[in-house]
Amino acid sequence: MMKRASTLLLVLAAVSMDADASEQRPRAREAGVVIGTLPTGARNAITDVAGVGVGHATLHEGSCLHTGVTAILPHTGNLYRQRVPAAIVVGNGYGKLAGITQVQELGELETPILLTGTLSTWKVADAAVDWLLRQPGMEQVRSINPLVGETNDGYLSDIRARPLTPALVEKALTTPSFGEVEEGAVGAGAGTVAFGWKGGIGTSSRQLPAEEGGYTVGVLVQSNYGGELTIAGVPVWKVLPDPAVHARSLAVPPPSTGDGSIMMVVATDAPLDAAQLQRLARRALVGLARTGSVMSNGSGDYVIAFSTAKENRRDPQVPVQPARSVAGEALSPLFQAAAEATEEAIVNSLFRARTVQGHRGTAAALPLAPVLEAIRRAKRTESGDASH
Repeated sequence: MMKRASTLLLVLAAVSMDADASEQRPRAREAGVVIGTLPTGARNAITDVAGVGVGHATLHEGSCLHTGVTAILPHTGNLYRQRVPAAIVVGNGYGKLAGITQVQELGELETPILLTGTLSTWKVADAAVDWLLRQPGMEQVRSINPLVGETNDGYLSDIRARPLTPALVEKALTTPSFGEVEEGAVGAGAGTVAFGWKGGIGTSSRQLPAEEGGYTVGVLVQSNYGGELTIAGVPVWKVLPDPAVHARSLAVPPPSTGDGSIMMVVATDAPLDAAQLQRLARRALVGLARTGSVMSNGSGDYVIAFSTAKENRRDPQVPVQPARSVAGEALSPLFQAAAEATEEAIVNSLFRARTVQGHRGTAAALPLAPVLEAIRRAKRTESGDASH
């Protein structure tokens, strides 16, 4: 029995590696995995929130460096002059989120959001400030609060090298996509590991019906954490080979399946104030939990939420600021949207990621065949048809 189990692990690993090299890996919905009940936006991405852009700069260099930067732009204007309401929720605070206290204090965002690897946090912040101060209209600025989040990509990338340059940071800031968003081992997700498999960048969105405001909620994640992987309510970890056993079969150090971190960015066009955005951000943690996370001791689990509603943008030179917001009773559909989109964004980050051979070992792409079969089997059982 033991020999058979070991053979199965090796076969699944080989299938994962071979398919990863030759096939385009699908997003969850493309593979038939539907999470939640709300409809998605047109792209099923954070960019379904009008005006939001996502830029990546990725550094893949041999087997030593797999890291990068991801920038999320709330709108196309000067964010320092047209600030957006924002809030941050800390699920577990083992992390380095530069700029957090000012956002918590003022309830507004004045720079793009940048994501990267842990030890590059301050280099990215410095490069971002340098670029922002060079922009038109910023000549007299004496203080600025770059918001830079991180997860630790030190298993696949030589994190101590701190290789990110100002040019890479500027690339992420100046080449955003306002349409399709690249996912998987790209940008800040180039070197991340989730549940022992290759993690990365993932995104999803939800569109509320007209009678509930017609608002859009979009989420982008940088997944790099662990737990017992659960997809659409199905404990797929039970049918997957153990990532650590798989790693040892390749004679490489096993990736961590517990500690790690995740950055979650929630955008909406609903007019919300900072207090309501904080409530919305907490619901992203619901989506995180549904994937099997318990927010372990060494995991930094952060949510950044902002509203793009034009009527709520803040000009720091105007003495009275606007403050429209939806009624409390209208928030529940937005809460559901945030939870569902976060859960699906995480799954997309795993589905889209490819195998990466890195600095201290290899993170294999999630084997999709056993995952999809487990989900199909669960659906048949739920519908009462267990004959196939």
